[in-house]
Amino acid sequence: MIVSEHDKGDFIYSERYLDIARSDNLVIIQITGNNTRTIEQKKAFEARVADLLSENPGLRPQDVFISLVEVVKENWSFGNGIAQYAVTTS
Repeated sequence: MIVSEHDKGDFIYSERYLDIARSDNLVIIQITGNNTRTIEQKKAFEARVADLLSENPGLRPQDVFISLVEVVKENWSFGNGIAQYAVTTS
């Protein structure tokens, strides 16, 4: 997990992109993971995250921006320069 906080002058975003009114309390969440989830699962996850952050700490759902970055398994190396998830066939 990487958390970065930016001063207002260093945080540039669209206040009305896709006609969603965002505030200076915008939170951007980017998750990188394997491309194994269905569209329905992704939609449910994104809605649940927005709901939970609305409950606590009280963010407006309009200020919860989620980006799911999906990669294939062989693009991961958890150390030693080895693609641990890569499937090899012989």
